[in-house]
Amino acid sequence: MPHFLTNRFFKIGFLGLFLCFSFHNAFAQNLDISYLSSGGKLKPLQANMDIRHYTINLEVNIEEKTIQGNTIVNVNLYKSADTILLDLVHLLSVEKVKVNNKAVSFEQKDDKIYITSAGGFKEGKQIVDIAYGGHPPIAVKPPWSGGFTWSKDKAGNDWVSINCQKEGGRVYFPCKDHPSDEPNEGVEMNITVPKGLSVAGPGLLQKITPKKNKTTFSWNTNYTISNYCVVFNIGKYLVAKDTYTTINGNKVPIEFYVLEEDTAQAKKLITTKIRDTKILEKYFGEYPWFKEKIGIAEVPNSGMEHQTMITFNNKFEYTKIGGQDYSANLFHEYAHEWWANKVTNKDWAHMWIQEGIATYAEALCMYELGGQNAYDEIIAGHKKSIKYKKPMVGAEELSEDETYAGNDIYTKGSFFMHSLRYVIGDGVFLPTLKKLATDPAYTYDNFVSSNDVEKLFSKEAGYSLQPFFDFYLRTTNVIDFAIKEVGYQQYQVKINNYFMDVPVDIFMNGKTERLMMGKEGLKIKSTLPPMVDPKGYYLKKVSFQ
Repeated sequence: MPHFLTNRFFKIGFLGLFLCFSFHNAFAQNLDISYLSSGGKLKPLQANMDIRHYTINLEVNIEEKTIQGNTIVNVNLYKSADTILLDLVHLLSVEKVKVNNKAVSFEQKDDKIYITSAGGFKEGKQIVDIAYGGHPPIAVKPPWSGGFTWSKDKAGNDWVSINCQKEGGRVYFPCKDHPSDEPNEGVEMNITVPKGLSVAGPGLLQKITPKKNKTTFSWNTNYTISNYCVVFNIGKYLVAKDTYTTINGNKVPIEFYVLEEDTAQAKKLITTKIRDTKILEKYFGEYPWFKEKIGIAEVPNSGMEHQTMITFNNKFEYTKIGGQDYSANLFHEYAHEWWANKVTNKDWAHMWIQEGIATYAEALCMYELGGQNAYDEIIAGHKKSIKYKKPMVGAEELSEDETYAGNDIYTKGSFFMHSLRYVIGDGVFLPTLKKLATDPAYTYDNFVSSNDVEKLFSKEAGYSLQPFFDFYLRTTNVIDFAIKEVGYQQYQVKINNYFMDVPVDIFMNGKTERLMMGKEGLKIKSTLPPMVDPKGYYLKKVSFQ
């Protein structure tokens, strides 16, 4: 009964509550990693580094929600340096650092590890071995706000996932956290978990090593890989398997890491996956990772494009398109195996390349499953959802947050592909899109920017498309068509914010004609006021004068 408390007791109680609140507030701030965002301006110390390989050796203590072990980073220095700089979240404590098997000094601050040596580090290969451990960050809203998700399946078994596209791989292992540098020689992972659980990872499973009440799963990928795809998932998994023969005749294993409780769903999902692969290969070429696997892991959050082991969770719910089962979550993340994992933007500023084209891939899938009407419907949906808050490409050397937040890289990126296809025609657009997805100049180790994409399409079209790219990517404008009656059944159609000559469909006199519109516009005769771009190939507004 508060009003009977003595003044002295109230003061002690208030002080205790204040200290408790202060400690909790400080602890909460310490756990907050919302400020972390991958990429941004590349630091000079890291610009001097070329990451070649990661070896990640970790034991996961699920009961304590901790990880402990070491990561070995193989890195080439372009020139000698007094410091090697790697990224690691402050929640994990570095215990020891060795470079080329010799103990060296280090300082851990601001989510970074500054590694130094009295004699400095010579140009060339360095092998950096970092022992560390602690409580990795807990995901607040996975996969958008990343970290570890510690959960249980319906049977009460532990179920753990990692997501870190926004924050980067530094949420759990030391790395160079910038999209412009991936480990060219791949990644090895040795992950130890409690006995009875399994680990799903990138590449191929090399071995499973039991150790009393624990098991170590050793995974290896020889492909270059984004550090946010260097993740693993833990669960009471069974592995449903099949084999797929690619468009080029290569046989690829399909492995679905499905919870024991959901094994009845595995056959249908794999069948859907095979069909989706055929669609994606038709437009973008052979499945990119045919030397390893087509992998899927069931996770407790929305799916992600983790290379050779995309994650998936939509409660196994499908929609019907043209009478066939379709999962947007499953297809979109799978399209990223081409757009993000194989064709990779060198800077988050150009994130529309991977997100926009992967979203447009969904429209191509709609066409394959449901015909032109299904394609038109999803494109109309993409158009309707565009917010026009900021340009898709705002600047260079941006962080993931700066590009992602409030942007239209998904839907406007998709609609841009739709518009570009109309401008240059299927005969140029579709082969060029496939070339972007298959030419070594734009894939695997060779990253791309918006300028690279524009130059390729311009070359194949035979004229400069830069004004068109700039209009869609670097502004929030729409094409401003003006229709003016200038005489009896005579009209002038102009683009008020003209930026280049473009083809335009105009409905007049009961039929649609495709005409080229230049700076001066067009004068036409029509019994009724004409309709400009009636099928909606452009982002536009139309005014009558």
